[in-house]
Amino acid sequence: MIFGLPPLLGLFPLLLYVILAFKKGMHPVVNVAICVVVGAVMVQQPILGMGSVIAKAMGSFLSLVGLIIMLGSGLGVVLRHTGVAENIVYFFMKKIGVDSENKAIIATMVTSVALVALLGTLAGANAIIAPIVIPLVSAIGITPSVIAVIFQGAGQTGLFIGPFSPPMVTLMGITGLTYTQVLFSAGLPLSALMWVVTFFVAKRVQKKTFGIYSYSRDQLVIKEDYQPSPQTRRGTIAFLGTMALLVGYGILNKGGASYAIMVMLITALVTGLVSGLSLGKVFDSLMEGCGKIIWLFFIFLLFDPFLGFVEKSGAFAALGELLKPYMETSGKLGFNVFSSLVGIFGISGAAVAQALMIDKLFRGLAEAMNVSMYMWALIVLVGHQLTSFAYPGADMIGEMGLAQSTDVKSMLKVGYAIIITSMILVVVMTYVL
Repeated sequence: MIFGLPPLLGLFPLLLYVILAFKKGMHPVVNVAICVVVGAVMVQQPILGMGSVIAKAMGSFLSLVGLIIMLGSGLGVVLRHTGVAENIVYFFMKKIGVDSENKAIIATMVTSVALVALLGTLAGANAIIAPIVIPLVSAIGITPSVIAVIFQGAGQTGLFIGPFSPPMVTLMGITGLTYTQVLFSAGLPLSALMWVVTFFVAKRVQKKTFGIYSYSRDQLVIKEDYQPSPQTRRGTIAFLGTMALLVGYGILNKGGASYAIMVMLITALVTGLVSGLSLGKVFDSLMEGCGKIIWLFFIFLLFDPFLGFVEKSGAFAALGELLKPYMETSGKLGFNVFSSLVGIFGISGAAVAQALMIDKLFRGLAEAMNVSMYMWALIVLVGHQLTSFAYPGADMIGEMGLAQSTDVKSMLKVGYAIIITSMILVVVMTYVL
């Protein structure tokens, strides 16, 4: 450390990151870049040698996750251009049959969860769903507040069950568990809880907001006689069949994070070609989607040296030693609850990066207290995914925008209902896992 500063002060870049994350107008990439430079100075890393550090980060786990997210966005554009995404949405809505408030809520939940799980992106999937779902459910009086609650409360769980979604890939990398192990110990328990909470909160919000908020009738176009083209039908079958085969193969052969790259590329290629797109158009669509969130890739690229500098300072080890007596006193239950709450309220920013920070901060203590990897997967999932429910950040505001809602109060209601019940889940699972 520079000037012989104590190792614990090496956490300063992390604290700075959290402060800047809440600063209005601060671009996330700029935030991380500032913290990388501060971290480099603190551990006396030569600034002119940063090129080699970033080059090394290109092969890091975080960069791999960033690439997977970009390809998921690209696949979403391919599905939109081929009409496959629209076909899937209409299929779910028609199968459930939207003729009552309850069915409208359930249909929207199922559709959002399914497409988010398939694409591995919350905003991207709901952006496809919104213009199709809104006219159908608004016809029976569902309010924008309810759609926004569903898009985040239920939609986000698609990330917890999709085999190659960023949270699942990250948890598998952190814990060393297989997809099915992470799914049954963390993904499904948390998802099931959130589905129940979202459904009942959505019903309550519908009663509270009916007649107060509504969609403008002149902007709604309902395709009652929607029929997919033959090319779209073929593309839909190709998409679902290819995904099923590749995911099944990946589960059986324990395909890791890198396997997700081939899943995205092959699925996009097969779906596009079967739907009648030229090879060039398929790749143009992929690049269009990737380009929309390339900034996120740069965040993950910079996060590797960012966390590396903090670790090099000895801050994580020093913090572990500082907290160890308190954690041992509070026991495994106290540790599980504390680490989950610190993740939710104490760490903000890109979700995957949050997961890595939680793991760096508390992994040593978790192992010392014999917390199983199954339980650790649940703690990290809760800690890094529920932050978006605690504050009106980018995710919350983004889903409100897609739903055309201005009702922040309802979003916070579902958010804190989910956080409270999730902490109860952590307590219960402490004695199960």
